[in-house]
Amino acid sequence: MKVLIIGDVMGSPGRTAMQNYLKKRKKDYDFIIVNGENAAAGFGITPKIADEFFLEGVDVITSGNHIWDKRELYTYLDENNSILRPYNYPKGVPGFGYVIKENKLGEKVAVINLQGRVFMPEVDSPFDRVEEIIEEIRQETKNIIVDFHGEATSEKLAMGWYLDGRVSLVYGTHTHIQTADDRILKKGTGFINDVGMTGAHDGIIGMSIETVLPKFLTSLPSRFEVATENIRINGLEIEIDDKGLCKSIQRLNLSIDEI
Repeated sequence: MKVLIIGDVMGSPGRTAMQNYLKKRKKDYDFIIVNGENAAAGFGITPKIADEFFLEGVDVITSGNHIWDKRELYTYLDENNSILRPYNYPKGVPGFGYVIKENKLGEKVAVINLQGRVFMPEVDSPFDRVEEIIEEIRQETKNIIVDFHGEATSEKLAMGWYLDGRVSLVYGTHTHIQTADDRILKKGTGFINDVGMTGAHDGIIGMSIETVLPKFLTSLPSRFEVATENIRINGLEIEIDDKGLCKSIQRLNLSIDEI
């Protein structure tokens, strides 16, 4: 099974890059996952944008701390289990933290969304909460993919080792900077600390230099605007074998002209 992961889609430039790539390549993949929590002008995602993603061939949308930025999404989260919020938010909040869906081949694939706690909003332990569900999910499918939305590389790597051999892939999102540590861990789980950002890379993690830099120079609030130059798609291609383990892992880092 061949799976495509697309890193944090940042505003309109990121949506355009993703759309262009999927028009040409979605037929090459059996399952597609996109982190969409920054898709609406860099902050959150709307039901309209989520619906567009699904129409373009996305199977599951994952997210992170910005999933709550658009209040109109709250009801949508309860109605559509193909868009996920991190599972380890306190119980009772809107939405779903994991989903099991069939791919193009009729095989079941589980996607779990988790959020880190280091330099992040306070949430439940991602390690404790994933332990609650992992064996139950494995009874239904061994094809399990985890989006771990976190700031600290150490915390994300710890999750990789914690789930090694029990899931197909643990990949990081949130920092918008693609890391070069893609590998298959000892027991067969694919891992990368961060898949990167799909959007404009001549900015500061997707926002324009002109609107972000003053905050660092003055410590005063600044209204950020999405950057528009050097649009790239960041992501990951993996293959999962019939045991639910990672057979191959390959980073994607393409300019919009290379798509």
